[in-house]
Amino acid sequence: MNTQMGNKSVKPARRWDIDWLRLLATLLLFYIHPSRIFYVWDPFYIKNDQLSVVASWISLFIDHWHMPLFFVLAGAASWFALRRRTGGQYVVERLKRLLVPFIFGFLVIVPPQLYFAARHQRPDYAESYLQFYPRFFDSGFTGGIDMGQLWYILYLFVFSLIALPLFLYLRRESGGRLLNKVTEFLTRPGMIFVPVVLPLLADALLPHFYPNPLYYITYFLLGYILVADARFERTIDRHKLVALIVGVGLFVTWMVLTLTKVIDPDWLKPVRTTLIAWCCLIALLGYARQFFRSANKFLAYFGQAGYPLYIIHQTVIIILGFYVVQWQAGVLLKLLTIMVGSFVITTVLYDLAVKRTNITRFLFGMKPLKKQQPGAPSTRQEEPAA
Repeated sequence: MNTQMGNKSVKPARRWDIDWLRLLATLLLFYIHPSRIFYVWDPFYIKNDQLSVVASWISLFIDHWHMPLFFVLAGAASWFALRRRTGGQYVVERLKRLLVPFIFGFLVIVPPQLYFAARHQRPDYAESYLQFYPRFFDSGFTGGIDMGQLWYILYLFVFSLIALPLFLYLRRESGGRLLNKVTEFLTRPGMIFVPVVLPLLADALLPHFYPNPLYYITYFLLGYILVADARFERTIDRHKLVALIVGVGLFVTWMVLTLTKVIDPDWLKPVRTTLIAWCCLIALLGYARQFFRSANKFLAYFGQAGYPLYIIHQTVIIILGFYVVQWQAGVLLKLLTIMVGSFVITTVLYDLAVKRTNITRFLFGMKPLKKQQPGAPSTRQEEPAA
């Protein structure tokens, strides 16, 4: 057996590639959600009068693998967390770092999104925010319970509890033997693509439920497994180029055939979506391990900032977008303004209003500040919250 379980008292080497991928996924939010304002297909809280086909297709490609990547990385984080924690400690940590930020975010961060959406979509809407706030809990007014971007945090909390018995079993000797057999099969040539069947079946079981919890929990579980054995690293390395070609090639082919009206856009949608997602994930995991082997100051800062940025970003984007779409300007200028402006504002809010006190750090799922000896440099790298 060639697992990475080893001695739990020995802290494993930091996987900087995983930290970089998590940061990449977070930074992409500052394109994905601003682009929704110019999206030609689905509705969004704020919509510009003029939409963008190019921005929409770019966003659609990223959509295939973006949230699956978050869940794969969260599954990997759970594996690392359980190396040094009991099941009870893991649950307490999840309560602090997922449930608390979700409740706080749902009550404080999300309501402004619905308020500015109401002002945008109903030009005659004149209530103040304080007058609106009770309406946030009125599904008749809002059209249903809206968790905004925080659905991911709630799902992750629930997934963590559901999967914990399995994770603990896989850490026992009998579970380790089972995991070893799974690893032996999936690390054979070409077999790394077999797990695509799991999210495909999950999608088929709940085809009209969004976001599909069965679909995303499969990526969470697969993320845990993929870091549990070093053989997966070598397997992913061998298959990353093929995965990249297949994932990008399939999307481009489908896009061309759709634009030329050769096929219907929904033709083989579940197969196409899931296969593109899994291939792109394999490619991302492989190339990140190849190119991102160390940290720098940018990662040191934004690696810790990523979780609060996720919680805050969409509210900032919607408020900023509410005003920007009123400009007499082109799509590109508006999109860039919202992208850059929301990133800067969200980062400043994190730096000034979140990271500096233990109360706000607690509300945003961050670890408390530790007292440091005067003049001693900080070497602490915070473990990711999700």
